[in-house]
Amino acid sequence: MVSIDMSLLVQIVNFLFLIWALNLVFYKPIRNILVQRRLKISGLEDGARRLNQDTEEKDRALKEGLRQAREKGVAEKAMFEQEARNQEKQLIEKINEKARADLAQIRERITRETETARAALQKEIEAFADEISRKILGRAV
Repeated sequence: MVSIDMSLLVQIVNFLFLIWALNLVFYKPIRNILVQRRLKISGLEDGARRLNQDTEEKDRALKEGLRQAREKGVAEKAMFEQEARNQEKQLIEKINEKARADLAQIRERITRETETARAALQKEIEAFADEISRKILGRAV
């Protein structure tokens, strides 16, 4: 049979002292290291999460910047095309005006030359008519 005497009390005190000593020497430092590691890991996870968010935000900003640049480029291209069309219209209009002016000058010159030729031919017609009359009639008219 088991007798409960002083040795049981010594064993309980010894057990409690051993738990206190092990807790002080081994368990608390290990728990502190585990807590520090947990804090470090959570800090690293937060850092990684922030970096991912920053990367996503920068990616969105880059895409938005590219979209805006494309829109600006398309708008500038349209503006340049419209400006080119306007310049083309102005150039064609100037060419048409010059062509009309040249045509008017040519018509005027042709009219003058025609009048000059007509006047010269009119003089010659009278001379030819006299010559033909003289030849037909055989005498001067």
